[in-house]
Amino acid sequence: PRPSIEMEGGTVFHFVDTSPHEALDLARQAAGDRDVRIGGGPTTVRDFLAAGLIDILHVVQVPILLGRGVRLWDGLEGLEERFDVEVVSSPSGVAHLTFTRR
Repeated sequence: PRPSIEMEGGTVFHFVDTSPHEALDLARQAAGDRDVRIGGGPTTVRDFLAAGLIDILHVVQVPILLGRGVRLWDGLEGLEERFDVEVVSSPSGVAHLTFTRR
């Protein structure tokens, strides 16, 4: 992992190489009574979803087909049964998907 980054205003980004459960425990300890947000690519999202650790997921979908890379939704069948989904499209064609745990 790389060193933590502290932003103006006090937000700190920590980079860890551990299980989703351990990472979330560390984040909760660091956050105290504030919100915890997990950032990352498809592998991170899939790992946290599979572990049942996500309450709200915000995905920005850009309408570009690359034909390669890690597919976000493979193996995550049943999300629509566990989450309410809201989709908001922007004029640029970008779609904002918000999944909220039921």
